[in-house]
Amino acid sequence: MLGQLILVAVLGSSALAQTVPVFGQCGGESYTGATQCAAGNNCVVFNPFFFQCVPDTETFTGSPTITNTGTVGASPTSTVKTTSTVASTTPVKSTSTVASTTTVSTPFPTGFVKTSGTRFTLNGAPFTVFGTNAYWPALQGYSNADIDQAFADMAAAGVTVVRGFNEVTNPFQGQVFFHQWAGATATVNTGTAGLQRLDQVVASAKAHGIRVIITLSDFGGMDVYAAQLIGSGQPHDVFYTNPTIIAAFKTYVQAVVSRYANEPGVMVGNEPRCAGSNTAASANCTTATITNWASTISTFIKSLDANHLVALGDEGFLNEPGTHNFDFVYQGTLGIDFAANMNIKTLDFGTFHESWGETANPDSVTWGVQWINDHAAIMKTANKPAIMEEFGLASSSGATRAAQYTTWYNAIISSGLTGDLVWQAGSDLSTGPTPNDGFAIFPSDPVYALMKQHAAALKSRG
Repeated sequence: MLGQLILVAVLGSSALAQTVPVFGQCGGESYTGATQCAAGNNCVVFNPFFFQCVPDTETFTGSPTITNTGTVGASPTSTVKTTSTVASTTPVKSTSTVASTTTVSTPFPTGFVKTSGTRFTLNGAPFTVFGTNAYWPALQGYSNADIDQAFADMAAAGVTVVRGFNEVTNPFQGQVFFHQWAGATATVNTGTAGLQRLDQVVASAKAHGIRVIITLSDFGGMDVYAAQLIGSGQPHDVFYTNPTIIAAFKTYVQAVVSRYANEPGVMVGNEPRCAGSNTAASANCTTATITNWASTISTFIKSLDANHLVALGDEGFLNEPGTHNFDFVYQGTLGIDFAANMNIKTLDFGTFHESWGETANPDSVTWGVQWINDHAAIMKTANKPAIMEEFGLASSSGATRAAQYTTWYNAIISSGLTGDLVWQAGSDLSTGPTPNDGFAIFPSDPVYALMKQHAAALKSRG
């Protein structure tokens, strides 16, 4: 789900108050720390739970309201509000005079991302979805400075959208997690090792001009629901059909969607299939099983938040039995029918992933071009945007991998596909390199420079 941040600039009032450094937390429900930002920063409300000190020269999305002054020693009773309509994606800043002596530079919003045919728009102008996946910023316990460094690296590559920050339902000791089970009772973790860390990640992404797609189930989440609520050993697809499980999932969805209703990024799920990584499918699971579930859950999300876009997060398997030499991802046997899901009214855009099962194929790059073209054709028929949401190749040679990615990037441009998110971003932080599954792309990798070129090509295409 892509969308808008509603920003409220809340600025400190006491010359003697302890100051919060740039990108530090400066307020929010249950927060008891310092609220005065260091000079040159504004305290910005990203949601009721998380306020963050942000440079007053930054640009954001959201409609800002300055509720008091930001200069140390200025009167806490001074109030000025600014509103503006921005008709393009060009960042615009407003300067508001506070208490006759203080000048505060406040960022103006853009708005909610919409769709127009096979493209995304923002305030009537084209919005390019180009970016990466990064599951780790919210889950590894990184410092705020490291999180900011990671998003700065992504922004330098031309990234406009980052996808990740997955639900963890069964955390190990010390891990950040959003959802935890005790028997049949699930609790949403809104603490400092829970959604407050996600608040920080969302705020940092926005501070760097990046929108966020948050996945709502991963790391074994679907099977955990079944095991906790109806017992272990269940077919994977009971997640999509059992009323008790569906109700429990809706409770979690409601907690997250409501928290971020005015912020970017919620999706229905992540890689739904009839069978899971460690659990089999029932004999009754078909493509209709997941299509019906996707319609139900996306309708529920729209009832909570009508402003944001919603997508399934699926791998884009095709239901075309007998085609492509019976390649399994085209046969409809995994429970996903990309074309049928593109026709769900409450799903705003389509997603597909490069099939990881093909990475061992010596002709995997050529295979990937066909995969891109086939989905672009369905996209045009449905007249909705579609993005290749995960794709990647592991390679010991950065130059070789860059050449392979060039082939895919060229196919994305020539096919007219709406956009793409590579798997996955990497950064070198104070604690060392971020998780690397063999696919991570670090700033020193030749692919990083290629990403910037591709971002420019997508943006110039409109």
